[in-house]
Amino acid sequence: MAEVDYGLTEEQQEIRSIMREFAEERVVPVRAELDEKEAFPTELLKELAQMDMMGLYIPEEYGGFGGPGLNFILAIEELSRACIGVSVSFAANGLGADPILIGASDEQKKKFLPPLASGEKLAAFGLTEPNAGSDVSAIATTAEKKGDKYVLNGTKQWITNGGEADIYTVFAVTDRSKGPRGVSCFVVEKDTPGFTFGKKENKLGIRASATRELIFEDCEVPAENLIGREGSGFLLAMKTFDISRPGIAIQGVGLAQGALDEAMKYTRERHQFGKPVIANQGLQWMAADMATRIEAARALVYSVSRTIDSGAKNVSKLSAMCKVYATDVCMDITTDCVQMLGGYGFMREYPVEKMMRDAKILQIYEGTNQIQRDIIGGALIKEYAST
Repeated sequence: MAEVDYGLTEEQQEIRSIMREFAEERVVPVRAELDEKEAFPTELLKELAQMDMMGLYIPEEYGGFGGPGLNFILAIEELSRACIGVSVSFAANGLGADPILIGASDEQKKKFLPPLASGEKLAAFGLTEPNAGSDVSAIATTAEKKGDKYVLNGTKQWITNGGEADIYTVFAVTDRSKGPRGVSCFVVEKDTPGFTFGKKENKLGIRASATRELIFEDCEVPAENLIGREGSGFLLAMKTFDISRPGIAIQGVGLAQGALDEAMKYTRERHQFGKPVIANQGLQWMAADMATRIEAARALVYSVSRTIDSGAKNVSKLSAMCKVYATDVCMDITTDCVQMLGGYGFMREYPVEKMMRDAKILQIYEGTNQIQRDIIGGALIKEYAST
């Protein structure tokens, strides 16, 4: 049966094929156990490192694969079909590295990126706080310069890969009087004195991923670990989200596809009234709508990813669009897939129950979908004001 031709290169098709095989053979058999035990997928990430997949988003000169961002998107999609608890642990490595890729000096890149590309180390992104999520200007964590060091004090909350990662890109206030322009970004390494972690959070979904507080108590960070200049942190965070939100969107596409795959398998095998359940027109129409919306979401995410890869500027609106659309679609579809399985869909022995729980986070992290609509609406106001 014909599929949409997205113009993927041979290399991209190979990445997709390799990651799909890995997801089916290595992730699917253990996803329920990882979820139940809240076990971080350390061994799976090591295997991905051995497959040279951890550096897909990192340029060759820093030990990475050197391809376009779409390569990373394709890898995340295939992992997400199986388990986004695993895929977010993989993708968060890229999120943590993005501020370094965007704003760091060549010397800093040479120091911090190669071990991330090889999988020797993991990265995490430290922005959210108890009173500062979407509002970056409300950050309370401070960084005071003392000689050749910055002393960090404060707490970050709900940090993906927290406690598991070795390299953290952390945002802190260096000049409160300047508001958002007083926020700076630092690389903080795991074993730095004064840097500790809170408890592992007990979550509704993505339970295989590690989510912890980052706690800084007179944590001394070398001044050379400042990314860019003082006060550039807010802009760096916004640029990071512009290129990272398609990664959340594609988690939604992959998860929705995985849920539909499970629902179609079940409804073809399950018989009622002498025929497969899927012979019921009501279920056929549900499946038709789901498949169409998934393909539309995939097309949008791939297109926005290619636009970002082209070097286009001012992509905030497009990035927000693909994030909000794909993740809303995913929540709807995983819910409908539970419905298609009836009582079995509510049972943990069937994966759609987990998929529905996992889907909810996609509408929340890296900017809630309400914030995405604010971004899109604000961009539209500016566009129409100039016409």
